[in-house]
Amino acid sequence: MQIAFGKAPDGPVAESDAVEVPAGDATLPALPIVDVPYAFARKFGVVALLDERDGALRVTLREGADPKVLIELRRCFARPFEIDFAAPPAFDRLLSDRYAMDGQAAAAAAGNLGLGGELDLLAGDLPTAEDLLDSADDAPAIRLINGVLADAARNGVSDVHVEPYESGLVVRMRIDGVLRETLRMPPHVAPVVVSRIKVMARLDIAERRVPQDGRIGITLGGKSLDVRVSTLPSRAGERVVLRILDKDNAGIDLEALGLSPEMYALLNEALAEPNGILLVTGPTGSGKTTTLYAALRTLNDGSRNILTVEDPVEYAVDGVGQTQVNPKVGLTFAAGLRAILRQDPDTVMVGEIRDRETAEIAVQASLTGHLVLSTVHTNDAVGAITRMRDMKVEPFLLASTLRAVIAQRLVRRLCPVCREAVPSSPSVAALIGLKAGETVYEPRGCEACGQTGFKGRLGVFEAVRVDETIRRLINEGGDEAAIARHAFAHGATLAGAARDLVRRGETTPEEAVRVSRRDAMDVDEAALPPADHG
Repeated sequence: MQIAFGKAPDGPVAESDAVEVPAGDATLPALPIVDVPYAFARKFGVVALLDERDGALRVTLREGADPKVLIELRRCFARPFEIDFAAPPAFDRLLSDRYAMDGQAAAAAAGNLGLGGELDLLAGDLPTAEDLLDSADDAPAIRLINGVLADAARNGVSDVHVEPYESGLVVRMRIDGVLRETLRMPPHVAPVVVSRIKVMARLDIAERRVPQDGRIGITLGGKSLDVRVSTLPSRAGERVVLRILDKDNAGIDLEALGLSPEMYALLNEALAEPNGILLVTGPTGSGKTTTLYAALRTLNDGSRNILTVEDPVEYAVDGVGQTQVNPKVGLTFAAGLRAILRQDPDTVMVGEIRDRETAEIAVQASLTGHLVLSTVHTNDAVGAITRMRDMKVEPFLLASTLRAVIAQRLVRRLCPVCREAVPSSPSVAALIGLKAGETVYEPRGCEACGQTGFKGRLGVFEAVRVDETIRRLINEGGDEAAIARHAFAHGATLAGAARDLVRRGETTPEEAVRVSRRDAMDVDEAALPPADHG
């Protein structure tokens, strides 16, 4: 069991600042990794951490691992160390966070790729135009793609865009909802890079004239990721978008969504209904699917038959029957919904209500005793009611089946380390509905947030709970303004929820304006609560 710890088998393992992770019943401090190869740590169930503050060496051993490995560590380190024990699930999280979220180690975990530098160096290793015909020379492209995916996983990227132009191949990553260019390569490497991605996604590499969709399953240090691949022919070649889905998000629950207590109670009340329709609305990328999965997790207690029809199936959930639409064979949302109603369901989730047929079947399903969860693309919660009426759903049927509508957006969260408090300017105050001079926060940029000033995203929600008054307004064909006046008489709109986040220093006024309609921001300053500078 002897091994040299000075260098990993396929390259050095860089030190990284790790986050706090539970280990057994204790919580380890955030410590840098000692130079132990990832493959060795995973195989023998051991992680070594060095506390630079007091120079102490701490070793975490997975429960059930062979303790003889500690003898080898003692021989190689030639110094004493403290020992902690961690249950297998906690150890796996520790291993993932301490190794897989480190840039070079993440690439090694993706397949022991032997990365010796950053992505720019990998791009430089790609063959010249003449070498592209030789399939034996595509190893650099494999290392590059794995390195890109590993870097994306480390930085919490949601989408990777591979875009060919006459001037070169550009790789951009969407971090916290904003695209940033991370890599630029010569144009001649585009065919080999796109072909390797298509091979990994099991797509037809000979077909370049039509769009294709596929999936790639990868694991980074015990962290499972599902990569959705979409290709699109363009003038300079095929564009590829990789959507990275963290399977850990499938286990998120309602408490983790950041709902206000009132919103949380409203959603739980709607989910407790024996039948009816619950709609979640918002633009693409606003977190609608995450909210629906959190709702399904709440309902998935083993006593219900839960079936879904989605396009595509985002996350696999145990205990839930999931069906993916396939228009090529006639399996549309309407056909899938009609079929699963014959499967004795209690709860049905439809990925999206897009047309009249699907809307009518969803209404009929709710009338026959099913709880139906779905999404609609509208700007706000009240707009979903109008959208359903536009799909020719009879007002009296909509009034009797609709239980609640939730609208949501995502805003970038200010970095708590470098944000700076400033008094709001009169123009900003008028734009967002704050008092002039009220304290707001601006991004500055630091190492913790990658010099962006933002770190992560927050959900902004508004909800309409259908009560007797709203039911009467729907039945009578009331307009959006009348429904909104009653629905938000005592609740926050998207604009109000975003303004509260600005007041608390969670986001910027610009982000609040971005997710809210301008007319929704026009409020009477005299009616606003007093400014909170705390």
